Amino acid sequence: MPAQLPTRDGPRVNEEIRAPQVRLIDQDGEMLGVMSAREALIRAYDVGLDLLEISPNAVPPVVKILDYGKYKYEQQKKANEARKRQKVVEIKEIKVRPNIDDHDYEVKMRQMKEFIGEGDKVKVTLRFRGREMAHQDLGLKVLDRIRTELAEITKVEAMPRLENRQMIMVLAPK
Repeated sequence: MPAQLPTRDGPRVNEEIRAPQVRLIDQDGEMLGVMSAREALIRAYDVGLDLLEISPNAVPPVVKILDYGKYKYEQQKKANEARKRQKVVEIKEIKVRPNIDDHDYEVKMRQMKEFIGEGDKVKVTLRFRGREMAHQDLGLKVLDRIRTELAEITKVEAMPRLENRQMIMVLAPK
């Protein structure tokens, strides 16, 4: 059984380019036209650089003369930069009660606005205790009040729903 070569990710370089004819772009970005892959490879070696397959699906494939090590470094730098700029959306939970006091409500609203401003989702959990379950309409009013106050900066991702002894609503930034 022949040994399986490891598959390389990324574009083909130098001898790995299998196409008989290629369209060559030199190190200065000049289009040199269609030629044999062997001739293109010789030109790349003459200037001390590599031959890199830019678009393998074109007919004939487009190859460019450049420094492969430098190219790999630039690609890695771009990937790291993209990873750095990426924001992971977290779900922050705010717990409230049906008979929440005005000041407590204002504090919770400030926290929610801060979380939404940072680009996070907010899960509002309204917990019922004991006989409060008989007055679910009070809990629904609190959640509606929150929803209307945050309407301009959020959209409701999950409408208020009852799970066991708590009502849950999820808000996402617009």
